[in-house]
Amino acid sequence: MDGFNISPWLIPSGLDDIVNHLVPELQERGVYPTEYRGSTLRENLGLATPARTADEAAEAARAL
Repeated sequence: MDGFNISPWLIPSGLDDIVNHLVPELQERGVYPTEYRGSTLRENLGLATPARTADEAAEAARAL
């Protein structure tokens, strides 16, 4: 499992129930992470680091 899709406008209190009851139970069972290994979203999604630096990307954008 890697996430939830929640529609809070359909069940307004549902988010509280998920956060306070379901997630801790899934974590206890070892099927939902208690922490992430990476320090960025990119790392946690397993994406490669871009080949260009931010300065190089900005320079390329200015050249357009």
